[in-house]
Amino acid sequence: MREKTNCLKSIIGLVLILLNVGLFAQQKKNYDKKMQTDFINEAIDQWHGLAAVGDTSYFDFFAEDSFYLGTDAKEVWTLQEFKAFANPYFLRGSAWNFKTKGRDIFIGEYGHYAWFHEKLDTWMGYCRGTGVLEKQGDEWKLKHYSLTVLIPNSKIKEYVNSIKD
Repeated sequence: MREKTNCLKSIIGLVLILLNVGLFAQQKKNYDKKMQTDFINEAIDQWHGLAAVGDTSYFDFFAEDSFYLGTDAKEVWTLQEFKAFANPYFLRGSAWNFKTKGRDIFIGEYGHYAWFHEKLDTWMGYCRGTGVLEKQGDEWKLKHYSLTVLIPNSKIKEYVNSIKD
């Protein structure tokens, strides 16, 4: 009987250890996610800041095979195409100055990808930026960014009429 009791205690002890390891791993994962989210948030803020002062290291945040989608339907650019378009704006000392009014960041289960959406105050009024990032080594690189002008529903008819051919 004593052997069964000792065996049962050992099994219960092992189960408790495994549960604690699992909880620790989950807490570490949550901590890592929070740390990565904070890091990404800061990186995006710095990225926008580089455009505001015309610093071409702005383009270093992009992955080599990235795409930037502008507000015009024709603006679907590879990184090289976007650089060619944006370079004159950067040469004048300030490309554009987007002020972040809110941002949500999400990280994939395995931590290789993240995506975000943000509300921006721009010279065009409020816009929404959406992006996808890929973890490349120790860095997050922007794979896809889309900028959209936000139009209040109450102004849609007026907007539609203004762009009719």
